[in-house]
Amino acid sequence: MSIWPLTSQLSPSVWLIHSFIHSFIHSFIHSFIHSFIHSFIHSKPLPKSADVVVIGGGSLGCQTLYHLCKLGMTNVVLLERDRLTAGTTWHTAGLLWQLRPSDTEVELLAHTRNVISSELEEETDLETGWIQNGGLFIASNKQRLDEYKRLMSLGKAYGIESYVLSPAETKDLYPLMNVKDLYGTLYVPKDGTMDPAGTCTTLSRAATARGATVIENCPVTGIQVKVDDLGVKRVKEVETAHGTIQTPCVVNCAGVWATKLGEMAGVNVPLIAMHHAYVVTERIEGIQNMPNVRDHDASVYLRLQGDALSVGGYEHNPIFWNDVSCNNCVYKSDKSFTADHKPLMGEAPEVRGFFLGCGFNSAGMMLGGGCGKELAHWINHGRPEKDMCGYDIRRFHHSLTNNNRWIRERSHESYAKNYSVVFPFDEPLASRNMRTDPFHQVLQEQGCVFQERHGWERPGWFNRGGPAPVLDYDYYGAYDVPKNTDYKYSEILGKEYTFDFPPHHDAIRDECLSCRNAVAVFDMSYFGKFYLTGPDAKKAADWLFTADVNKAPGSTVYTCMLNKRGGVESDLTVSRLEPSPAHHPLTPESNGKRHTCPHTLSHTHTHTHTSTHTQMMRLCDLCVDSRELLQEVLNSDLSNDAFPFSTHKIVNAAGHKVRAMRLSFVGEMGWELHIPKESCLPVYHAVMAAGAKYGICNAGYRAIDSLSIEKGMDLRPDDTPLEAGLAFTCKMKTSIPFLGRQALEAQKAEGLRRRIVCFTVDEKVPMFGLEAIFRNGVPVGHLRRSEFRFAIDKTIGYGYIRNPDGGVVSPDFVRSREFTLERMGVTYKATAHLKSPFDPENKHVKGIYG
Repeated sequence: MSIWPLTSQLSPSVWLIHSFIHSFIHSFIHSFIHSFIHSFIHSKPLPKSADVVVIGGGSLGCQTLYHLCKLGMTNVVLLERDRLTAGTTWHTAGLLWQLRPSDTEVELLAHTRNVISSELEEETDLETGWIQNGGLFIASNKQRLDEYKRLMSLGKAYGIESYVLSPAETKDLYPLMNVKDLYGTLYVPKDGTMDPAGTCTTLSRAATARGATVIENCPVTGIQVKVDDLGVKRVKEVETAHGTIQTPCVVNCAGVWATKLGEMAGVNVPLIAMHHAYVVTERIEGIQNMPNVRDHDASVYLRLQGDALSVGGYEHNPIFWNDVSCNNCVYKSDKSFTADHKPLMGEAPEVRGFFLGCGFNSAGMMLGGGCGKELAHWINHGRPEKDMCGYDIRRFHHSLTNNNRWIRERSHESYAKNYSVVFPFDEPLASRNMRTDPFHQVLQEQGCVFQERHGWERPGWFNRGGPAPVLDYDYYGAYDVPKNTDYKYSEILGKEYTFDFPPHHDAIRDECLSCRNAVAVFDMSYFGKFYLTGPDAKKAADWLFTADVNKAPGSTVYTCMLNKRGGVESDLTVSRLEPSPAHHPLTPESNGKRHTCPHTLSHTHTHTHTSTHTQMMRLCDLCVDSRELLQEVLNSDLSNDAFPFSTHKIVNAAGHKVRAMRLSFVGEMGWELHIPKESCLPVYHAVMAAGAKYGICNAGYRAIDSLSIEKGMDLRPDDTPLEAGLAFTCKMKTSIPFLGRQALEAQKAEGLRRRIVCFTVDEKVPMFGLEAIFRNGVPVGHLRRSEFRFAIDKTIGYGYIRNPDGGVVSPDFVRSREFTLERMGVTYKATAHLKSPFDPENKHVKGIYG
């Protein structure tokens, strides 16, 4: 893709440099004069106290302040070390694209667009600088265009107008574009451009009109914390060059300076600042009113700037900004990137009252409105309204957030892959093998292709071609680092880069069918394990868990944990344990750190203790032959009468004490073995040796995903158990109060406005989630997740559907009409199910076959 001829007589490269220097000098002089004048002016007196202090006057800071005020908070202060937008925001392109490969992000972008394009102007009578000139995504190959088609289909579920255009249609829309090397484009007419300065100024004026205080030229010099009576660190006050503000809440929206700000409070902020280059062209005849362009394959964007273009890109060898001090070079174009290309938001685990709103990977302007609203709700109500788990700072283990190698390598890869196609089965190559369990080496030797989740290496699937270890990160050959050669793991990943069935589809099929028809073993040590102990543990359990878990020791109960709005924070099993001697190898033991989940800490009673247990590994043995196999390894009767479903006991396995739990995540009879770390390999080898005659195989999480979807459900914090078909987990027929009960009772009385539905497609077509759902041709939702069902050779998916009229979504609403699913612009007839079509009576998990 190219746009020629340019109107300069200089060569293109010289012309761009000339134009950039001219633009840079103009911006530098303007900014220098502005800063010089303001360095002598401190605009407003500092208040003695505030309910919230927002630090950073860029997009996120101003949006968060505005939305805090909209929630009714008036004693809020924004501190900016220089002037509003003086950091990353001043040089941002200000592009807003409505479509991204995430339903949550589509909703966040929609809110930003609404705030910028209409809400602010209606409230203040001031223009924000919004220009609706449209957006055009360029595809140079089939895979890229397939990704755009997926976005188009998702957009239909949200009412976003978009079109996939041929090269000829693209030429008609954008006459200056050379389309000879194009595969196609995605055109979104209502995308547009934001003016960073105009937007932030209007936001700050709207906030101050509601009672907020905005103070510029007020650098923060320190953040003091205190330790409460329970030993919890909390924000106490903010120190500045002009005085101190007492406050229980600080919001770190400091952009590339966020790490420095976190250090003041003892909070790790895992992001890296990198220089980002862009140029501004001179006048181009005929460019006026053209849409903004993203050429993802060339890794560049073209922003319309009057009758010129601002052009920027992302290379594999960005320059790290290592010395991010409060005094150096505000005028450089710099961006902050994070380890997983997602922002850092929410309350820091180290200090209560210290919130993050930073690390936006060049998307802070477009995500600012939606994220500012969610962050404000998080601060005011204790949690966001939407599912923000992927942005929550607590997604990273503390052993990673202070690991400089991990932060640097992973953030570099985020930058280098900023415009890469988002494939369903992609995995990072940077900073792998950070957290491994005792099974890692032996599984790798058997061909395990590992996935990385939260720093853990967990089994993805097993490659028939032998070991494929993950190697040290090579920075894609940048910085004179030798590029890895003959890299089998990377080659395997490359073959997975498709929106069709991946080449290793058959290997995963074999793992799934082995589990259904013979026996499979899964390493599930990655799953979290927590112990709730203390004299008030029963009271805490009654309040936290939706199900009645007051059963006899040896029982296991499937339950949910909700928030106040009735949303599912977690679905889990709770096992009642017998008190054990302190020296027993399976006695719960704290790892020295309290569970940092605010949801639990906020609602547990004083005399309880919640601890994680990292020394207990989890091995699962599943399917029809699992009882016969384990009977040879365990010294316990495994019959239905002696060891019924949803129970557990301590047994001997190959001479080692383990806790056996009769549970299943894949809809078959099976047991979990919770094994002390030092006993893992002996028990594993004993299971595999006994299972040889039963055709045992190793299996990974790709198989779990396929098998578990046959049993149904997809849960997020914005879903309730009633919507998800999990009403049976709630003790609604008892008088026992539990967190979220009032919200569920109100929802039940009113009727469900959304409901999860299972869909099957007879045609053998791959689906991965985000496909649009239509009821009689009208969009009613999208698939949350989808997998291929190998047992019946069909695709299955789950999605929450709504009534377009806003009415109740009853079972009759589902049964009475025809449904279709749209995948990459193609519609497929689908069958809707209110219950899983696979073993709907749950007989298999109870050992009832035939």
